[in-house]
Amino acid sequence: MRLNVPASAPRLEMTDIYDQPVSIGNSQRRTLLCFFRDAACPFCNFRIYELTRHHADLARLGLDIVAVFSSSPDAVKRFVARQPRPFQVVADPSSKAHTLYGIERSFWRKLKGIVTRVPTLLKGMRIVGLAGLNTSNLMPADFLIDEQGRIIDAYYGDDAGDHIPFERIELFIARGLLQRHRA
Repeated sequence: MRLNVPASAPRLEMTDIYDQPVSIGNSQRRTLLCFFRDAACPFCNFRIYELTRHHADLARLGLDIVAVFSSSPDAVKRFVARQPRPFQVVADPSSKAHTLYGIERSFWRKLKGIVTRVPTLLKGMRIVGLAGLNTSNLMPADFLIDEQGRIIDAYYGDDAGDHIPFERIELFIARGLLQRHRA
């Protein structure tokens, strides 16, 4: 079941793929929490590339990024963390965190992403190779969480390659900076 906005972010205490603690919902930091499909998902790997490229600017403005994959730690290290990532990456092979946040499954929406996002699919396939053809029906979702642990924006992907637009992330950051300036 989808989470509504505004709502308290369900608390998550996890460890990333390097055994570092990850805390969601009580970190006192503005956070972009990204739920991804499988570690070999071409769409997911292309989005990780985009997040890596934007990370320095987003972090400078006070945003933490946490990426959660429904895969084993070994698979995440093999595909996603083959290159160092400047943000925390979590393996959730049992999909417990995915379930807590209402992440959906849909074969038809997966197919929609494959058919409508061919350029992104091909870019992602260059990253993961043929392993990208064998992925689950999980859909992506992104959550913007404020310092008080409230979900300010919940973005459930309409298809396998649909993620929150960077403009919405930037607006979230700008509102936070404005609130801090007023205080």
